[in-house]
Amino acid sequence: MGKRMGRKALSRPADVLAPELLGKLLCRKTDQGILKFRIMETECYMGEEDTACHASKGKTERTKILYEKGGTAYVYLCYGIHALFNVVSGREGHPEAVLIRGVEGYNGPGKLTRAMEIDRTLNGEDMTVSKRLWLEDDGYRPSYLTAKRVGIDYATEEYREILWRFIAEDARYKPVR
Repeated sequence: MGKRMGRKALSRPADVLAPELLGKLLCRKTDQGILKFRIMETECYMGEEDTACHASKGKTERTKILYEKGGTAYVYLCYGIHALFNVVSGREGHPEAVLIRGVEGYNGPGKLTRAMEIDRTLNGEDMTVSKRLWLEDDGYRPSYLTAKRVGIDYATEEYREILWRFIAEDARYKPVR
């Protein structure tokens, strides 16, 4: 059994937290019981200066959650159909987050949120105390590869090229290329 990750662990900068979340357990309480899936792929987004980050244009109604304490869930709608789940990180007031791109058995951010019943009702959830959504550490530490982030053609070249995608090297997981 894993230990719930707390505020201190989840308040580290996104570029530090993103690879550290690999191997952790994403936990979701549903009507069917508690679902736990191992995180296998992440991406980090680093503040207003990162042109791929939703907060690159500043604080808005949509992005205000990114400015919250580390450990807050940021769930947004992509293409009007896919709920994508992020863990807010860093210090309060500086917008950073880690997108959970894949878990064991589900290689894609929209697939994992559907499988785990993660939707916009969880936006703003404090995962350090929530009974509905949290992260656990059971000690598993996979090796990993880095790559460019996906789906950020709108970002400047500097931020399109940065290797802020982290993929666990695990034969049970096949990332989307």
